[in-house]
Amino acid sequence: MVVSDAEPKAAPAPGDAPVAPAPIAPGAEPPLSVIEPGTRTLPDLRELWRYRELLFFLALRDVKIRYKQTVFGVGWAVAQPLATMGVFALFLGRIAGVGAGVEHYPLFVFAGMVAWAFFSNTVTSAANSVVANERLITKVYFPRLAIPLSTVGVGLFDLVIASLLLAAMAAWFGAAPGWSVLLLPLVVLALAVSAAGVGVLLSALIVAQRDFRFVLGFGVQLWMFATPSLYVPAEALGPRAQALLPLNPAHGLVAAFRQAALGGPFDWYAFAVSAAVGTAVAVAGLAYFRRTERSFADTI
Repeated sequence: MVVSDAEPKAAPAPGDAPVAPAPIAPGAEPPLSVIEPGTRTLPDLRELWRYRELLFFLALRDVKIRYKQTVFGVGWAVAQPLATMGVFALFLGRIAGVGAGVEHYPLFVFAGMVAWAFFSNTVTSAANSVVANERLITKVYFPRLAIPLSTVGVGLFDLVIASLLLAAMAAWFGAAPGWSVLLLPLVVLALAVSAAGVGVLLSALIVAQRDFRFVLGFGVQLWMFATPSLYVPAEALGPRAQALLPLNPAHGLVAAFRQAALGGPFDWYAFAVSAAVGTAVAVAGLAYFRRTERSFADTI
């Protein structure tokens, strides 16, 4: 992208006489802003950095809209993982006996659901974000990638609120994190990259074909049940399952979040494989988004 602008001039103070614009020299052309399609395979991160304030305000707008005119306010940030924890703890932990041998099974499930809620909500919000901002996209230019990426900020806000409740529950059950708590920022970063990558890919696909919006709804639900680290301890899985399940990026990253937040042995293999797969999906999603974003205003 090539952008050329004249140096902005300060506005005159109140009461000052209006300043006439500088005359244009004979034969000279007035300054122009030229926007051209780039040839990069991946989005230009430098351009995205120049629009960082827009990215921040888009995320802030989404946070305000999400909890505007609600009775419980930010309490809804913990409602989803808390309700799911209750269902899993009752039906899987008590009735099915899946939680046998797991100390503090409700805490075990809730820690996983906090990470899953961040992952799934970010994927869903990012996937629908481009279509939801149709009027903004068709009226003004800005890096289109800022729209799906801004949903990560909303997810992080919910994650912080839910993590405070997780810390309170851990203190109640007497679970103290070990040295692995230092890995928590790295795990959250891997979760954000993976969720944003899937969401960016789906956002471009939904613009091209609206059928993906319906696939997204039940696809995320199936994905949750295909992530056994949410409700089954790793010891209950066989060696083959432990080797293959990290190919699901949510599986290894959810388990890593729990291990970092609550302590216990850290599964480096599952974390590394899931993070690598999530990063690969993110790169593929960014490349596809970059290739199709120039036609968003016409297709949407």
